Amino acid sequence: MLSRITQTNKIYIAIVILAANFVLFVKYAWNEAQQESYSHRSVTQTVEMQRIERSSDKIREVHVKHVQVSPQNANDMAPPLLFYNRVPKTGSTTFANIAYELAQRNDFSMLHINVTYKNTKWLNILDQQRFVKNVSLWTEKHPALYHGHLQFLDFTRFGYPNPVYINIIRDPIERLVSYYYFLRHGDDYRPKLKRAKSKDTQTLDDCIQTSGYNCNLTRMMWMQVPFFCGQHAQCLIPGPWALEQAKSNLANHFLLVGLTEQLGEFVALLETMLPRYFSGAYELYTNSKLGHLRKTKDKIAPSKETVRIIKESLIYQLEHELYEFAKEQFNFLKQRALKIDENERAIIMKPLFKYEKIV
Repeated sequence: MLSRITQTNKIYIAIVILAANFVLFVKYAWNEAQQESYSHRSVTQTVEMQRIERSSDKIREVHVKHVQVSPQNANDMAPPLLFYNRVPKTGSTTFANIAYELAQRNDFSMLHINVTYKNTKWLNILDQQRFVKNVSLWTEKHPALYHGHLQFLDFTRFGYPNPVYINIIRDPIERLVSYYYFLRHGDDYRPKLKRAKSKDTQTLDDCIQTSGYNCNLTRMMWMQVPFFCGQHAQCLIPGPWALEQAKSNLANHFLLVGLTEQLGEFVALLETMLPRYFSGAYELYTNSKLGHLRKTKDKIAPSKETVRIIKESLIYQLEHELYEFAKEQFNFLKQRALKIDENERAIIMKPLFKYEKIV
């Protein structure tokens, strides 16, 4: 009787061992299959790289061709949201009208942001949250380009991904002169519109010489730094903190920041980087009335003495440093992506990189 029980136990143990070995074999085979499948999908894995080294005769260099990407086949690479928080008097109307024309052609939404409270450039914390949520969740309008005079707004603070930011910046004295006379005389875009300061005939030179309220640099020149600095309280105060925050945001949160004096190059780069939105933009800029849409009327160049006084101010020095920083960044990008032909047209350079591909 005891020997029969012992014999039964041996058979049971053998069955358990066989079953365990079978499970291990199946798991091992499944892992091997997964590893093999993954290796074929990713050339960056060690196993695949070793295979490349052993089979170098199957590797060939491929030089990437310069391919024009149309809006129709660029859908997969297009970000759903662009945000152009446009700085006043930097060529923003010209650029916005080109974008409006492209919205019709390339089938994206162009939406204007109008901050109604005293034409301010910032939002309180509750309106920031409402705005971010509305823009992010209004998917029926995607892809969309939002534009308006609004200081940088960090969507991630409210749990949403940032849109792709773009902007244009201008020499601070040139922007000040244009802004000052625009408020008095308007422009050729809407020549019959009566401006807020239309009765003020004082020149910028006279205003600066007398330290007038209407040319106070905190009101009139402290503009581009806050637009890139953002919605912090310190962004409204001229100082090094606001400048450094503006530089950081420009470098880290903006895809591209162009220059007013190089608007064509800015448009050409955007067309190549974001064809879903800007396919055809450079042609519009160079060969239509949209390329030079707005010019301030009766603008008087400042005297050397006025320029000297302005340049001695802290506000100018901060604004100028941001402008030079943006200029350096843009020229760095442009020189490696564009070349100018004999007719001063911007030509996109062919890709300079190459890659190895398994065939």
